[in-house]
This record gives sequence, C-alpha cells and structure tokens, in this order.
Amino acid sequence: MDSLRFITSESVDNGKSTLIGRLLYDSHSVLKDQLSSMITEKNENQIDLSLLTDGLRAEREQGITIDVAYKYFSTSKRKFIIADTPGHFQYTRNMVTGDSHADLSIILIDARYGVVEQIQRHSLILGLLNIPKIILAVNKMDLINYDYQIYKEIIRKYKITAHRVGLKHIEKIPISAKNGDNVVDKFSNMEWYKEASLLSLLEKIEFQQKPHLELSIFPVQYIIRSKAPNKDHLRGYAGKIISGIYRKGDDIIVYPTSFHTRIKYMEMVEKKIQKAFSPQSIIMYLEDEIDISRGDILVKKYDDQPKGSQNFYAVLCWMENSRLRRKSRYLFQIQSFQISIFIIDIIYRINVNTFQKERNPDDVGLNDLVKVRIKTSKPIPFDSYKKIKDNGASILIDEISYATVATCMIE
Repeated sequence: MDSLRFITSESVDNGKSTLIGRLLYDSHSVLKDQLSSMITEKNENQIDLSLLTDGLRAEREQGITIDVAYKYFSTSKRKFIIADTPGHFQYTRNMVTGDSHADLSIILIDARYGVVEQIQRHSLILGLLNIPKIILAVNKMDLINYDYQIYKEIIRKYKITAHRVGLKHIEKIPISAKNGDNVVDKFSNMEWYKEASLLSLLEKIEFQQKPHLELSIFPVQYIIRSKAPNKDHLRGYAGKIISGIYRKGDDIIVYPTSFHTRIKYMEMVEKKIQKAFSPQSIIMYLEDEIDISRGDILVKKYDDQPKGSQNFYAVLCWMENSRLRRKSRYLFQIQSFQISIFIIDIIYRINVNTFQKERNPDDVGLNDLVKVRIKTSKPIPFDSYKKIKDNGASILIDEISYATVATCMIE
C-alpha cells in the first residue's frame, strides 16, 4: 500500500482536532488505553475526540492546538500520516512546518462563519508551498441544520480565494465531525450530498509521488569511514538522492571543488547495489580519496552541473519575535550545506487579508510572508522550490543563537 501524508488546516475552533479524533475512532484506530484518557470529566459516557491529538497540557487546558501533532493509521486500502497543525495566527510558523511535506491538505471551515481571515492565511501558505491536492471540508453542518444553500455559498466564496492563491485541485464535502456525518460513514442528514465520505475520498484520491530523474543531485549529509576488518578502508558518503539515477562506474564531479572520480560501489541497508535513484538514501563509495565535506554535492559528469549563484530571490515565512531588516546577516542552510548570507532587499510583504503585495516594507515581524533578495558569500547550487522542492527549500539561522528564524522557498 502507498502512504498519504496529509495536513488539517483551519481557523480557531473549527473542529480540526475533533475531526482527526473522529477519523481515528470510527476507523477503529484507537487503542484501549487511549480511549480511557478520552472520557470527559463531566460525563463518563461522553468521549472527547480532540484529546487524541491535543497532547500538551497547555492544549488540554486551553482547548486549542499549539504544536504540530502527528498521528498514524491505516485502512485496507492505504496508510495515512496526519499532521495536525494549529489554527491560531501566532502559530503560523508551526503551520508551515507541518505543511511543508504534505501530499494533501484538508481545509476545515466552520459552516457558521464561512471563509474567515485565517482560512485565507492558511490557503496562501498552501499555495506558496505548492500543495498538490486540497479537500475543502465544511464542518459543523449540524449547527446550521444541514442547510445546502449555506454550504453552496461557502464553496462559491472559497473558490475565489483558491483561485487567487493558486490552489487548483479541490474536492468538496460537508461534514459534522462531532456527530460523524460524512467522516467515515455517510448518514441521512444530508441526502442532497451524493458523493463519498471523507475517509473514502482519502482512500481513493490520486496523488503523484513522481521522483525527479532528470539532473543528478546527491548532497553529502554524513561521512562514514569503514573500519570493519574485512572491508575496504574507504570513506563512504551518506545522503539522500534529491534527483537523478546513479550507477556503479558512473563518472562523478564533486561540487563546488570540481574534482573528478568514479563510483566504486553503493550501499543501501548494508547491501551493495548497482543502481540508486531519487528519493533513496544510500552510502556512496568512490574510487579516489578526495577531500569531500558535508554539504558538497556529487553529480554525474555528463549531466548539467548545478547552477550556482550568489544572488537570488526567495519567499520567507518569518518565525522569530525579533524583526528582520535590510542588510541583516544570517546563516543560510539548504540540505546540509551552510553559508553566510545578507538580506539585500525586502521586495514586498504579502497582506493575507487582501493578498496584495505591500512594496518595500521597512522591516518584517513574526509570521510575516515576504519576498526578499539574498546575497551569499560565494555561489551556491539550488533549484526553484516549485521545480524541485527538496533542492529549493531552505532555512535561515541566527548566527548568534543558532535558532531557526525563517523558512525559505527559493524562486
């Protein structure tokens, strides 16, 4: 079976934790000891489904989701990994963390309030992160008496938002997470809805897991020296193949030093292999002893070498309480490669309410989404985020505290 990694996106108190709890509970994916912890204090016969995901004490006390929680379950048709991300504005950085590796997002809208500001904010983030599939779930239909006209109007308004942020592949479903309507099973409360339940939709929805096989990109993450008595005393280079296919005997160029060598052999799970391709994680052994460090890239000689530049544009989600200003200096990390950079210019800030671009802001605050121009101390290899996500996603790090201050999507 394949695995679908999806996230849940919402505004405050739209019922996201309850929805995930309902999915797990009705699909019989909850252990007995978990069930006992979900009994509410007021009524021993009532189960609080949100407690399955809200694991922090502060979350339970306040009734809100703060951190990203991951849950796992499976059916006879597919395995699932759920990232439960916060709905509050101040936790936008947590949203970006949870969203960054998703195949699909469930956008949860409260039927009483429709498309509010935070739904627009999260939709904008999903568009920037290039999430390929969206399920628009209108929740709490029981609180509007399962009114089809209200549901239809919410769908109409959200289509405008989706178009403006570039979300294209959208499925739509009315649900009641609290009562279980259309979550795992269909109920008769919405006879006007003829399509599949949410779980059935998750089971059958198609998504692409197409590897990048064009250019060869193998960033070195770790150096391994073999010390076993019956093995060659070679240095191995461990990492994940971002793009391309590598074979034993291939001519290799080390970037940025431009040293040439060949692949002697490769290993995966302690077995020698003849061929490896994206997105496999391997150990590569080379014929020559070359000075190769963490962050270097091994490319095939006859492929186009990585395009390096000292100047480029990127979209940032600022994740720090301190302000970002022009001429600020940070560490820039892409894959395992780190380098010092300057923020040369702040081109614009995106207004999440209007989606307008506010040109030349003086500075940037927590959770702001901005486009900046970056200059590095020397040329670095990269691809655009939309072309090869793994080679276009990066972070900014404070040079003093070494805290991550921004996520970065290279254009």
